[in-house]
Amino acid sequence: MMKDKTLRLFDEPIVDKPSLVVGFDSWMDGGNVSSGTVDYLRIKLGALPFGQIETDGFYVLNVPGPTELAAVFRPNVRYKDGQIQQYDYPTNRFFVQADCNLLLFAGKEPNLDWDRFAEAILSVCRRFSVERILYVGSMDGLAPHSRDPRVLCTLSRGELKELADKMGFHLSQYEGPGSFVTHLMQRAVEQQIDMIGLIAETPVYLQGYNPKCIETMVRCVSSILGLHLVCDELRALGEEYENRVTELVGQQPDLAERVEKLEESYDNEIFDTELSELKTWLHRRGIRLD
Repeated sequence: MMKDKTLRLFDEPIVDKPSLVVGFDSWMDGGNVSSGTVDYLRIKLGALPFGQIETDGFYVLNVPGPTELAAVFRPNVRYKDGQIQQYDYPTNRFFVQADCNLLLFAGKEPNLDWDRFAEAILSVCRRFSVERILYVGSMDGLAPHSRDPRVLCTLSRGELKELADKMGFHLSQYEGPGSFVTHLMQRAVEQQIDMIGLIAETPVYLQGYNPKCIETMVRCVSSILGLHLVCDELRALGEEYENRVTELVGQQPDLAERVEKLEESYDNEIFDTELSELKTWLHRRGIRLD
């Protein structure tokens, strides 16, 4: 266990080689899939807090420059009648559902000192003999809103590929800038802790909370962990969301035509991220895939 004050545990849950599901409000949280999946599991299962990672030294809260740039880093606030109603300062909390032998972590991806933050998470894994870490996240892609999202998978060791194949996940071939999650997985490899990353491919032409993708990730996590969750209310939200988006897309013939082509490619498993026509159309509207 860490000797500094980075990690604070205020309970000692009784679990037996649990799994840890991790989600971040971060770069890979499009559609709120990462934070939303963990939050849904926490509420649905009645998980209780038992610890936290202190925020000091991990976040950039202000940068010099234009307001648009500074706003990316500053905490969101909301006032009513002159009084603070909401102040979204970063939090990083651990939760437990002992009956399910499950730990959850909900936090904000750190800007700084990735190594110390990763060690705080992994020290909890060592203390409670965590059997595996499951990260849930998302990335923008050429996925239509009318289909279940593809789930990409990253693995801490090759032997986990059998599970990925069984679940129908697509092994990631990504190259580019890395996130804290990659750093955490690398550290997990060094400490011989199994870790699986699940990344839902969300429609690039949509923004905001995406219950359809969250429901997909909840099903994936539930299947891997054997939770047997009944998520009828979340599924209904996903269906309502899809119907509403379909109606809005139908009001824009230009977009509707491109989404139809996207559906055809998706159904035929053409994973060509160079679909130039759609990319050009999106770029003209300020939406970039690269």
